[in-house]
Amino acid sequence: MRLIIEKRLESSRLIAFLVPIASILLALLAGAGLLAAAGVNPWQTYRAMALGAFGSKYSLSETLVKAIPLMLSGLGVSIAFRMLFWNIGAEGQLAMGGFAAAGVALFLADKIPDPLLLPAMFVAAFLAGALWGLIPAGLKAALGVNEIITSLMLNYVAILWIEHLFYGPWKDPQGYGFPGSAQFPKAAWLPRLTGRVHAGLIIAIVAAAFLWLVLGRSKWGYEIKVIGENPRAARYAGMSLARNILLVMLLSGGLAGLAGFGEVAGISHRLQKGLTVGYGYTAIIVAWLARLNPWGVLLVAFLLAGLLVGGDQIQITMGLPAAMALVLQGAILFFVLGGALFAQYRLRLVRRPPGLSTSAEVTE
Repeated sequence: MRLIIEKRLESSRLIAFLVPIASILLALLAGAGLLAAAGVNPWQTYRAMALGAFGSKYSLSETLVKAIPLMLSGLGVSIAFRMLFWNIGAEGQLAMGGFAAAGVALFLADKIPDPLLLPAMFVAAFLAGALWGLIPAGLKAALGVNEIITSLMLNYVAILWIEHLFYGPWKDPQGYGFPGSAQFPKAAWLPRLTGRVHAGLIIAIVAAAFLWLVLGRSKWGYEIKVIGENPRAARYAGMSLARNILLVMLLSGGLAGLAGFGEVAGISHRLQKGLTVGYGYTAIIVAWLARLNPWGVLLVAFLLAGLLVGGDQIQITMGLPAAMALVLQGAILFFVLGGALFAQYRLRLVRRPPGLSTSAEVTE
Protein backbone atom coordinates (compact mmCIF):
# COMPACT_ATOMS: atom_id res chain seq x y z
CA MET A 1 0.00 0.00 0.00
CA ARG A 2 1.36 3.40 -0.93
CA LEU A 3 0.38 7.03 -1.53
CA ILE A 4 0.53 8.59 -4.98
CA ILE A 5 -0.01 12.18 -6.17
CA GLU A 6 -2.26 12.68 -9.18
CA LYS A 7 -3.60 15.75 -10.96
CA ARG A 8 -7.20 16.68 -10.27
CA LEU A 9 -9.47 16.35 -13.29
CA GLU A 10 -11.55 19.29 -12.05
CA SER A 11 -10.57 22.18 -9.82
CA SER A 12 -13.17 22.71 -7.08
CA ARG A 13 -14.10 26.32 -6.33
CA LEU A 14 -14.38 25.44 -2.66
CA ILE A 15 -10.84 24.06 -2.62
CA ALA A 16 -9.57 27.07 -4.56
CA PHE A 17 -11.14 29.33 -1.91
CA LEU A 18 -10.14 27.36 1.18
CA VAL A 19 -6.54 26.46 0.27
CA PRO A 20 -5.12 30.05 0.38
CA ILE A 21 -6.90 30.72 3.68
CA ALA A 22 -5.61 27.49 5.19
CA SER A 23 -2.12 28.27 3.87
CA ILE A 24 -2.06 31.69 5.56
CA LEU A 25 -3.36 30.26 8.84
CA LEU A 26 -0.68 27.56 8.79
CA ALA A 27 1.96 30.20 8.06
CA LEU A 28 0.79 32.26 11.04
CA LEU A 29 0.81 29.13 13.18
CA ALA A 30 4.39 28.39 12.09
CA GLY A 31 5.30 32.01 12.83
CA ALA A 32 3.73 31.65 16.27
CA GLY A 33 6.02 28.71 16.91
CA LEU A 34 9.05 30.80 15.98
CA LEU A 35 7.89 33.66 18.20
CA ALA A 36 7.33 31.29 21.12
CA ALA A 37 10.80 29.83 20.59
CA ALA A 38 12.16 33.40 20.76
CA GLY A 39 10.56 33.75 24.18
CA VAL A 40 7.70 36.15 23.32
CA ASN A 41 3.94 35.77 23.38
CA PRO A 42 2.75 35.14 19.77
CA TRP A 43 -0.71 36.60 20.43
CA GLN A 44 0.69 39.81 21.87
CA THR A 45 3.15 40.09 19.01
CA TYR A 46 0.50 39.65 16.33
CA ARG A 47 -1.74 42.12 18.16
CA ALA A 48 1.08 44.70 18.28
CA MET A 49 1.70 44.20 14.56
CA ALA A 50 -2.00 44.65 13.73
CA LEU A 51 -2.28 47.81 15.82
CA GLY A 52 0.96 49.17 14.39
CA ALA A 53 -0.30 48.68 10.83
CA PHE A 54 -4.04 49.40 11.07
CA GLY A 55 -4.69 50.84 14.55
CA SER A 56 -4.68 54.56 13.70
CA LYS A 57 -5.07 56.96 10.81
CA TYR A 58 -1.32 57.50 10.70
CA SER A 59 -0.53 53.78 10.68
CA LEU A 60 -3.12 53.15 7.96
CA SER A 61 -1.58 55.87 5.80
CA GLU A 62 1.90 54.40 6.27
CA THR A 63 0.58 50.98 5.32
CA LEU A 64 -0.91 52.45 2.15
CA VAL A 65 2.42 54.14 1.36
CA LYS A 66 4.15 50.75 1.37
CA ALA A 67 1.20 49.11 -0.41
CA ILE A 68 1.36 51.34 -3.51
CA PRO A 69 4.64 49.97 -4.97
CA LEU A 70 3.53 46.45 -4.00
CA MET A 71 0.27 46.96 -5.87
CA LEU A 72 1.90 48.20 -9.07
CA SER A 73 4.73 45.64 -9.01
CA GLY A 74 2.29 42.87 -8.09
CA LEU A 75 0.03 43.76 -11.01
CA GLY A 76 3.02 43.68 -13.35
CA VAL A 77 4.24 40.33 -12.05
CA SER A 78 0.74 38.80 -12.11
CA ILE A 79 0.10 39.41 -15.81
CA ALA A 80 3.46 37.82 -16.70
CA PHE A 81 2.75 34.84 -14.46
CA ARG A 82 -0.64 34.33 -16.12
CA MET A 83 1.24 33.43 -19.28
CA LEU A 84 3.73 31.30 -17.32
CA PHE A 85 6.49 33.84 -18.01
CA TRP A 86 8.39 33.94 -14.73
CA ASN A 87 9.29 37.61 -14.39
CA ILE A 88 11.53 37.78 -11.31
CA GLY A 89 12.88 41.17 -12.41
CA ALA A 90 10.27 43.57 -11.01
CA GLU A 91 12.83 44.98 -8.56
CA GLY A 92 15.13 46.02 -11.39
CA GLN A 93 12.24 47.30 -13.50
CA LEU A 94 11.10 49.41 -10.53
CA ALA A 95 14.64 50.79 -10.20
CA MET A 96 14.81 51.71 -13.88
CA GLY A 97 11.42 53.40 -13.67
CA GLY A 98 12.67 55.50 -10.77
CA PHE A 99 15.85 56.30 -12.68
CA ALA A 100 13.97 57.48 -15.79
CA ALA A 101 11.46 59.56 -13.82
CA ALA A 102 14.30 61.17 -11.85
CA GLY A 103 16.21 61.93 -15.05
CA VAL A 104 13.23 63.80 -16.48
CA ALA A 105 12.67 65.74 -13.25
CA LEU A 106 16.34 66.68 -12.81
CA PHE A 107 17.39 67.52 -16.35
CA LEU A 108 14.25 68.34 -18.35
CA ALA A 109 12.20 70.32 -15.83
CA ASP A 110 13.24 73.66 -17.37
CA LYS A 111 12.41 72.44 -20.88
CA ILE A 112 8.95 70.99 -20.16
CA PRO A 113 5.94 73.09 -19.04
CA ASP A 114 5.05 72.42 -15.41
CA PRO A 115 1.65 70.79 -16.16
CA LEU A 116 3.37 68.29 -18.48
CA LEU A 117 6.27 67.40 -16.21
CA LEU A 118 4.54 64.64 -14.20
CA PRO A 119 3.00 63.06 -17.34
CA ALA A 120 6.46 63.06 -18.95
CA MET A 121 7.93 61.37 -15.86
CA PHE A 122 5.07 58.84 -15.93
CA VAL A 123 5.72 57.92 -19.57
CA ALA A 124 9.49 57.80 -19.07
CA ALA A 125 9.15 55.48 -16.05
CA PHE A 126 6.75 53.17 -17.87
CA LEU A 127 8.99 52.96 -20.93
CA ALA A 128 12.14 52.38 -18.87
CA GLY A 129 10.55 49.53 -16.91
CA ALA A 130 9.05 48.10 -20.10
CA LEU A 131 12.36 48.18 -21.98
CA TRP A 132 14.13 46.53 -19.03
CA GLY A 133 11.46 43.83 -19.09
CA LEU A 134 11.84 43.37 -22.84
CA ILE A 135 15.44 42.20 -22.45
CA PRO A 136 14.60 38.82 -20.85
CA ALA A 137 11.45 38.64 -22.98
CA GLY A 138 13.44 39.09 -26.20
CA LEU A 139 16.03 36.52 -25.15
CA LYS A 140 13.25 34.07 -24.30
CA ALA A 141 11.33 34.66 -27.53
CA ALA A 142 14.36 34.60 -29.84
CA LEU A 143 16.74 32.14 -28.21
CA GLY A 144 14.71 30.30 -25.58
CA VAL A 145 16.88 31.64 -22.75
CA ASN A 146 15.46 30.95 -19.28
CA GLU A 147 13.74 34.16 -18.15
CA ILE A 148 14.13 33.41 -14.44
CA ILE A 149 17.91 33.72 -14.68
CA THR A 150 18.04 36.74 -16.97
CA SER A 151 15.34 38.77 -15.21
CA LEU A 152 16.90 38.04 -11.81
CA MET A 153 20.42 39.01 -12.95
CA LEU A 154 19.15 42.24 -14.48
CA ASN A 155 17.90 43.29 -11.04
CA TYR A 156 21.48 43.63 -9.84
CA VAL A 157 22.49 45.58 -12.94
CA ALA A 158 19.67 48.09 -12.41
CA ILE A 159 20.24 48.45 -8.67
CA LEU A 160 23.98 49.00 -9.08
CA TRP A 161 23.33 51.46 -11.90
CA ILE A 162 21.13 53.76 -9.83
CA GLU A 163 23.55 53.45 -6.89
CA HIS A 164 26.33 54.58 -9.20
CA LEU A 165 24.25 57.63 -10.12
CA PHE A 166 23.26 58.85 -6.66
CA TYR A 167 26.69 58.10 -5.21
CA GLY A 168 28.46 59.62 -8.23
CA PRO A 169 27.37 61.80 -11.17
CA TRP A 170 23.90 62.67 -9.82
CA LYS A 171 24.95 63.21 -6.20
CA ASP A 172 23.69 66.50 -4.82
CA PRO A 173 26.75 68.73 -4.17
CA GLN A 174 24.74 70.46 -1.44
CA GLY A 175 23.60 67.23 0.19
CA TYR A 176 26.17 67.30 3.03
CA GLY A 177 27.76 64.12 1.75
CA PHE A 178 24.59 62.02 1.87
CA PRO A 179 24.01 59.80 -1.20
CA GLY A 180 21.17 61.11 -3.30
CA SER A 181 20.34 63.47 -6.11
CA ALA A 182 19.13 67.03 -5.77
CA GLN A 183 15.49 67.46 -4.82
CA PHE A 184 12.98 67.58 -7.68
CA PRO A 185 11.14 70.84 -8.42
CA LYS A 186 7.66 71.02 -6.87
CA ALA A 187 6.03 70.48 -10.26
CA ALA A 188 7.55 66.97 -10.26
CA TRP A 189 5.91 65.97 -6.96
CA LEU A 190 2.91 63.66 -7.06
CA PRO A 191 -0.06 65.17 -5.19
CA ARG A 192 -0.74 63.77 -1.70
CA LEU A 193 -4.16 62.31 -0.85
CA THR A 194 -3.72 62.06 2.92
CA GLY A 195 -0.62 61.95 5.06
CA ARG A 196 2.15 60.59 2.83
CA VAL A 197 -0.32 58.66 0.64
CA HIS A 198 0.10 59.99 -2.89
CA ALA A 199 -1.72 59.75 -6.22
CA GLY A 200 0.13 56.53 -7.03
CA LEU A 201 -2.75 54.80 -5.24
CA ILE A 202 -5.13 56.07 -7.93
CA ILE A 203 -2.71 54.88 -10.62
CA ALA A 204 -2.67 51.40 -9.04
CA ILE A 205 -6.49 51.21 -8.92
CA VAL A 206 -6.80 52.33 -12.54
CA ALA A 207 -4.12 49.80 -13.56
CA ALA A 208 -6.03 47.00 -11.77
CA ALA A 209 -9.25 47.97 -13.56
CA PHE A 210 -7.41 48.04 -16.89
CA LEU A 211 -5.91 44.58 -16.34
CA TRP A 212 -9.28 43.20 -15.22
CA LEU A 213 -10.86 44.41 -18.47
CA VAL A 214 -7.99 43.21 -20.65
CA LEU A 215 -7.73 39.77 -19.08
CA GLY A 216 -11.45 39.10 -18.80
CA ARG A 217 -13.01 41.02 -21.67
CA SER A 218 -10.56 41.07 -24.58
CA LYS A 219 -9.20 38.74 -27.24
CA TRP A 220 -5.65 39.42 -26.07
CA GLY A 221 -6.59 38.42 -22.53
CA TYR A 222 -8.01 35.16 -23.87
CA GLU A 223 -4.77 34.50 -25.76
CA ILE A 224 -2.74 35.10 -22.58
CA LYS A 225 -4.93 32.61 -20.71
CA VAL A 226 -4.66 29.95 -23.43
CA ILE A 227 -0.88 30.34 -23.75
CA GLY A 228 -0.53 30.07 -19.98
CA GLU A 229 -2.60 26.89 -19.80
CA ASN A 230 -1.38 25.11 -22.94
CA PRO A 231 1.32 26.72 -25.12
CA ARG A 232 1.24 23.89 -27.64
CA ALA A 233 -2.50 24.26 -28.17
CA ALA A 234 -2.08 28.04 -28.47
CA ARG A 235 0.60 27.60 -31.13
CA TYR A 236 -1.62 25.12 -32.98
CA ALA A 237 -4.46 27.68 -32.90
CA GLY A 238 -2.21 30.22 -34.61
CA MET A 239 -1.37 32.37 -31.58
CA SER A 240 2.08 33.92 -31.69
CA LEU A 241 3.96 33.03 -28.51
CA ALA A 242 6.86 35.38 -29.27
CA ARG A 243 4.61 38.38 -29.89
CA ASN A 244 2.60 37.75 -26.75
CA ILE A 245 5.72 37.28 -24.62
CA LEU A 246 7.00 40.67 -25.77
CA LEU A 247 3.67 42.44 -25.28
CA VAL A 248 3.05 40.93 -21.86
CA MET A 249 6.53 41.85 -20.63
CA LEU A 250 6.13 45.34 -22.08
CA LEU A 251 3.12 45.81 -19.80
CA SER A 252 4.59 43.86 -16.88
CA GLY A 253 7.85 45.82 -16.82
CA GLY A 254 6.02 49.09 -17.42
CA LEU A 255 3.78 48.62 -14.38
CA ALA A 256 6.81 47.85 -12.21
CA GLY A 257 8.47 50.96 -13.63
CA LEU A 258 5.46 53.00 -12.49
CA ALA A 259 6.08 51.72 -8.96
CA GLY A 260 9.51 53.36 -9.17
CA PHE A 261 7.90 56.55 -10.49
CA GLY A 262 5.56 56.61 -7.48
CA GLU A 263 8.44 56.19 -5.04
CA VAL A 264 10.62 59.00 -6.39
CA ALA A 265 7.83 61.43 -7.34
CA GLY A 266 5.50 60.70 -4.45
CA ILE A 267 7.74 59.94 -1.46
CA SER A 268 11.43 60.85 -1.67
CA HIS A 269 11.22 63.60 -4.36
CA ARG A 270 14.75 62.64 -5.36
CA LEU A 271 16.72 59.58 -6.45
CA GLN A 272 18.31 58.14 -3.34
CA LYS A 273 19.10 55.03 -1.37
CA GLY A 274 15.95 53.24 -0.27
CA LEU A 275 14.29 53.01 -3.67
CA THR A 276 15.01 49.29 -3.97
CA VAL A 277 14.07 47.68 -0.66
CA GLY A 278 12.56 44.44 -1.96
CA TYR A 279 9.16 45.56 -3.27
CA GLY A 280 9.76 43.74 -6.55
CA TYR A 281 10.51 40.46 -4.77
CA THR A 282 7.58 40.79 -2.37
CA ALA A 283 5.39 41.39 -5.43
CA ILE A 284 5.87 37.71 -6.29
CA ILE A 285 4.23 36.73 -2.99
CA VAL A 286 1.48 39.29 -3.63
CA ALA A 287 0.71 37.85 -7.07
CA TRP A 288 0.56 34.24 -5.84
CA LEU A 289 -1.56 35.03 -2.79
CA ALA A 290 -3.97 36.97 -5.01
CA ARG A 291 -4.13 34.01 -7.43
CA LEU A 292 -3.12 36.48 -10.19
CA ASN A 293 -6.43 38.38 -9.83
CA PRO A 294 -5.94 42.17 -10.32
CA TRP A 295 -8.38 43.16 -7.56
CA GLY A 296 -6.92 40.49 -5.31
CA VAL A 297 -3.47 41.99 -5.87
CA LEU A 298 -4.64 45.33 -4.40
CA LEU A 299 -6.03 43.64 -1.29
CA VAL A 300 -3.07 41.32 -0.71
CA ALA A 301 -0.59 44.17 -1.28
CA PHE A 302 -2.37 46.19 1.41
CA LEU A 303 -2.26 43.28 3.87
CA LEU A 304 1.40 42.48 3.22
CA ALA A 305 2.26 46.15 3.53
CA GLY A 306 0.60 45.99 6.93
CA LEU A 307 2.87 43.09 7.77
CA LEU A 308 5.92 45.21 6.92
CA VAL A 309 4.71 48.23 8.89
CA GLY A 310 3.74 45.96 11.78
CA GLY A 311 7.23 44.47 11.70
CA ASP A 312 8.68 47.92 12.30
CA GLN A 313 6.24 48.39 15.17
CA ILE A 314 7.27 45.24 17.05
CA GLN A 315 10.88 46.34 16.74
CA ILE A 316 9.99 49.55 18.56
CA THR A 317 7.56 48.23 21.16
CA MET A 318 8.76 44.68 21.83
CA GLY A 319 12.45 44.76 20.96
CA LEU A 320 12.07 42.08 18.28
CA PRO A 321 13.91 42.45 14.97
CA ALA A 322 11.79 43.92 12.16
CA ALA A 323 13.08 41.03 10.04
CA MET A 324 10.49 38.87 11.81
CA ALA A 325 7.97 40.29 9.33
CA LEU A 326 10.16 39.05 6.47
CA VAL A 327 10.28 35.61 8.10
CA LEU A 328 6.48 35.58 8.16
CA GLN A 329 6.42 36.63 4.49
CA GLY A 330 8.66 33.71 3.60
CA ALA A 331 6.51 31.32 5.63
CA ILE A 332 3.37 32.57 3.88
CA LEU A 333 4.94 32.05 0.45
CA PHE A 334 6.14 28.56 1.44
CA PHE A 335 2.70 27.46 2.62
CA VAL A 336 0.89 29.13 -0.29
CA LEU A 337 3.06 27.30 -2.82
CA GLY A 338 2.46 24.07 -0.94
CA GLY A 339 -1.25 24.78 -0.85
CA ALA A 340 -1.30 25.46 -4.60
CA LEU A 341 0.07 21.94 -5.09
CA PHE A 342 -2.90 20.43 -3.26
CA ALA A 343 -5.32 22.69 -5.12
CA GLN A 344 -4.19 21.09 -8.39
CA TYR A 345 -3.24 17.61 -7.20
CA ARG A 346 -4.60 15.10 -4.70
CA LEU A 347 -3.28 12.19 -2.71
CA ARG A 348 -4.56 8.71 -3.57
CA LEU A 349 -4.08 5.56 -1.50
CA VAL A 350 -3.12 2.61 -3.69
CA ARG A 351 -2.92 -0.99 -2.50
CA ARG A 352 -1.48 -4.01 -4.28
CA PRO A 353 -3.54 -7.19 -3.73
CA PRO A 354 -1.56 -10.37 -2.94
CA GLY A 355 -0.43 -12.28 -6.00
CA LEU A 356 -0.79 -9.37 -8.42
CA SER A 357 2.07 -7.73 -10.27
CA THR A 358 3.15 -4.15 -9.74
CA SER A 359 1.10 -2.96 -12.71
CA ALA A 360 -2.10 -4.53 -11.34
CA GLU A 361 -2.74 -2.07 -8.52
CA VAL A 362 -6.12 -1.17 -7.12
CA THR A 363 -7.00 2.36 -6.03
CA GLU A 364 -8.98 2.91 -2.88
